[in-house]
Amino acid sequence: MKRLFASAVVATLVAGPAMADLVFPDLSYRTGPYAANGIPFSDGYQDYMTLLNERDGGIGGEPIKVIECETGYNTEKGVECYEATKGEGALLYQPLSTGITYQLIPKATADGIPVHSMGYGRTSAKNGEVFHNIFNYPANYWDGASHAITEILNENEGDISNLKIALVYHNSAYGKEPIRTLEELSKKHGYTLTLLPVDSPGQEQKSQWLQIRREKPDYVIMWGWGVMNQVAIQEAVNIRYPMDHFIGIWWSGSENDVLPAGEAADGYKALTFHNLGSDYPVYDDLKKYVVDAGKAAGAGDQLGTALYDRGMYAAMLATEAARTAQTMYDTKTLTPMQMRDGMENLEMTEAKMAALGLPNFGPEFKVSCANHGGDGLGAVAQWDAKAKTWSLITDYFPADDEVLNPLIIEDSTAFAQENNITPGCN
Repeated sequence: MKRLFASAVVATLVAGPAMADLVFPDLSYRTGPYAANGIPFSDGYQDYMTLLNERDGGIGGEPIKVIECETGYNTEKGVECYEATKGEGALLYQPLSTGITYQLIPKATADGIPVHSMGYGRTSAKNGEVFHNIFNYPANYWDGASHAITEILNENEGDISNLKIALVYHNSAYGKEPIRTLEELSKKHGYTLTLLPVDSPGQEQKSQWLQIRREKPDYVIMWGWGVMNQVAIQEAVNIRYPMDHFIGIWWSGSENDVLPAGEAADGYKALTFHNLGSDYPVYDDLKKYVVDAGKAAGAGDQLGTALYDRGMYAAMLATEAARTAQTMYDTKTLTPMQMRDGMENLEMTEAKMAALGLPNFGPEFKVSCANHGGDGLGAVAQWDAKAKTWSLITDYFPADDEVLNPLIIEDSTAFAQENNITPGCN
């Protein structure tokens, strides 16, 4: 694997032959205040790619090369990583940052390289007729906001008209994504919404939680990342806020977020768009071909954690899109635009996931030109502090498209007009 730290290039190929043809950059962050969350995702992403190389000889027999570039969750460094790696045959970028994603939308589109902002980024990129090279399946932030409200509706027999809901959010493009959706949903359901921004990295939250203690919202939704999540959960514990009324977006639902609070975090909830844990056949292969073989991207201690699972899932979707493109074009090697077409024609079925060693790991979905976001299904997970495990407590359920679709059309249409894009399918 090749790692780039900031602008410096350090060539260290570990996964697959040196002349690999299928290139997947990994814009990682193993340093800085968000490293605890960036490390397991990157480990899962790279380990799955390594597994395919070691067990299968790559994708369709074509080796994979992963190029890791350290961003530190910094938008400027993320763009530098993109510029430093795009000329090496990069087929797909997964920035793992909404800020970086926003910057790469015009750049990657102009360069003809697809971007997969899985469960983050610009939500209206779901409209593939405008955002031809950007994908955010299987669910996006506005789906997540709707999922949180649906969970609250289900707990209150469908009537939340007298409830107060607070949003504690990372004061960035990422954290601001759900606000419009929650405002529109409040018009529909009648709840009162309070917005509580937290400046990066999120270690100072005393005033926000004093306000929560004073105003006593019925539910708190959190849009946090990194150390912000740990601090928020500890602050909630300090004011004795009920954990089962505290719901995080899927980026606020890792072991790193809840373990520091110990047993007091029991009952905390987080949204997710995939299953959790390590009870899947693919983990036997990961242990055999990657970890035990000394080829793991990290220390090999993250397997089965929520963010390792998510990184692995992102890699699985990327490689299945590549496999789809290989079939479409009857070729082992791929161009970025062929990769884009593979992503746009990706269909994930339960049979396919089971064959990959991941039965019941994620919802079925299908991508199309008009829909780059999938079906927007989500579920709710809950933390069991004694067992130190996350478990799904709901089935996958849909977002409120009656509210979301007009917002997506409005935002994507405005983007098209601003950028002289004529919507349509190629």
